[in-house]
Amino acid sequence: MKITDQVRAFAEPVVLEHGCTLWDVEYVREGGDWFLRLYIDKDGGVNITDCEAISRAVDPILDEKDPIAESYHFEVCSAGLERPLKRPSDFEQFLGAQVLVKLYRPRGGAKEFIGTLAAYHDGDVTIQHGEEAVTFEKTEVALVRLYVQ
Repeated sequence: MKITDQVRAFAEPVVLEHGCTLWDVEYVREGGDWFLRLYIDKDGGVNITDCEAISRAVDPILDEKDPIAESYHFEVCSAGLERPLKRPSDFEQFLGAQVLVKLYRPRGGAKEFIGTLAAYHDGDVTIQHGEEAVTFEKTEVALVRLYVQ
């Protein structure tokens, strides 16, 4: 089982107890250091108090379960207004929202498209871009995130 799945399994109930939802779990290497991040959300937005409380509650569980052998930095963060959409449920939740689609390779000279999320099916993303609906295949898409003007 992946580290992020293990952490999600024991962190999610703690996050819910604190009135938040667990948006994502990330385990990444940045500049030679490893970071384990929980991204949380709640109606009305997350504040620093929420992040601190959840960090204090999850930290001893991480020590006990010890899912990561090497040293790492643990952070709890807000999912943010321009959060990435990753799971099918993310796309379902934000149908009709403004999104930014980033592509691996340019299409028509552009690698970024902004539009209204119109559909999501098996990794393919359709946005309403101006007057036309544009569909991007899963293999083309590097990132989809909410877009705030």
